[in-house]
Amino acid sequence: MFKNKVIRYSTIAMVIAILAYFVAENFTGLSAGSSAEDLIAASPEKYKTKIQQERAAKDEQFKTTEDSPIADKASFHGLHYFEPDLTFRIKANISPYMKEDKEVIVKYTDGTSEKYEKYGYANFTVGGKPQKLLLLKNESVISVLFRDATSGKETYGGGRYLDYPLSEIKNNVIVLDFNKAYNPYCVYQSSYACPVPPAENTLTVPIQAGELTESAVHE
Repeated sequence: MFKNKVIRYSTIAMVIAILAYFVAENFTGLSAGSSAEDLIAASPEKYKTKIQQERAAKDEQFKTTEDSPIADKASFHGLHYFEPDLTFRIKANISPYMKEDKEVIVKYTDGTSEKYEKYGYANFTVGGKPQKLLLLKNESVISVLFRDATSGKETYGGGRYLDYPLSEIKNNVIVLDFNKAYNPYCVYQSSYACPVPPAENTLTVPIQAGELTESAVHE
């Protein structure tokens, strides 16, 4: 989600590795044909533990690695989040984008831009209210750039992101886990250039899941 794509892909790889380890450690004994949804339904508390483990791993990455956006690592005390909430792990049906104008220019916070592809629309409901988000494809990654009713209040006003490998889409269905919604690196350091969510990707409901801002916690 940044000009340095290596950072983006390494973050995705880290999350996938944590997920694979967590499933192996905590869900053994269930049938081999169980889906991810079955596993989580069987043990929601273990799912919440997994989210906390992922967050702790990200804190460690931010505190110790060279590609961290945190300038003052010595005083870094960790990121802030809403509590994990399974109601914000939502299965969405995808309407593939079929028009010819698939190419879209996404603006970045530094005034530059980059070409993405309109992959399709994710259709889902939050609190009984229909919502949809445009999914953007860049190489083999599906990007979900969005704002919601918490933006500029509890969460970053410029919006938050979700990233998924293209392989996560099965039969035009994707699971949007807003517990993993994260702030772009430009929140922590202005030298990073981050994509601006499309205007149409402004949800009408509050997504009280995922990463908060520092100011929301210490007001």
